[in-house]
Amino acid sequence: MTRYRLRHVTTYRYAEPVDLASHLLHLAPRALPHQRVLAASITADPAPARTASRRDHFGNAVGWLFLDRAHARFEVTLAAHVDVAFPAPPPVARTLPWEQVAAAAAVTAEAAEFLFDSPFAAVEPGAGAYAAVSFPPGRPVLAGLLELTGRIRRDFAFRPGATTVATPVARVLAQRAGVCQDFSHLMISALRALGLPARYVSGYLRTRPPPGQVARRGADQSHAWVGSWLGPGLGWVDLDPTNDLVVGEEHVVLGWGRDFGDVSPVRGVILGGGEHSVAVAVDLEPG
Repeated sequence: MTRYRLRHVTTYRYAEPVDLASHLLHLAPRALPHQRVLAASITADPAPARTASRRDHFGNAVGWLFLDRAHARFEVTLAAHVDVAFPAPPPVARTLPWEQVAAAAAVTAEAAEFLFDSPFAAVEPGAGAYAAVSFPPGRPVLAGLLELTGRIRRDFAFRPGATTVATPVARVLAQRAGVCQDFSHLMISALRALGLPARYVSGYLRTRPPPGQVARRGADQSHAWVGSWLGPGLGWVDLDPTNDLVVGEEHVVLGWGRDFGDVSPVRGVILGGGEHSVAVAVDLEPG
């Protein structure tokens, strides 16, 4: 088990004062059997006039802030302590052929809702063709998933600024470059095209890798990866195509959904403001 100290600061600066603002937050780490949230607090500057919290459709913690004072800057900060101990995936040979997993997913509620198009991860035939190389007939599903995860890491360049959150999967596939959100959307689209359920997982990656290991791509920002269903009785495995990793003790989960739009860390509606800039700083350190 690894204990982490987490700090995530998002700062908006506006060219003109914002008179009213309402912000929806997916910032609280998710309590899971393999992830224990010891403490978590979310603070905002300026202080909100009203707040609320709830769970969304996927069981993620959601916060809401309403600001009624004029402001030219808005900053929201998450501070948390989390214990993480992800289980190892099952042996590859114990997993079902991928075709059987696809057939079971179509009639299993927890998996079926992650089979379909979503706004940022539409089923793209080209992505399906790319993934099909890793899924020949009868192959154990985890073998195909691990190979696909590695291929994305090797075939696509990590290039901040090459895309936006709304960049279509087809464009990412064509330019072979992007960031963690793009690679996750690509893998999700590819798996759905084969009839395999896949969900988008939002979270964090350890800022500095353990001694002797290479620096990870996508640290120092919020991170994203893919949850893939292994079939009845085996549940989900999380895979990080940006770094070719089975998600383990270097990751902290915030939440999951169909794609980025379901778990955007900070999303809001404002009155006023004009042009704005946003800066994000993340530290995930053992301690």
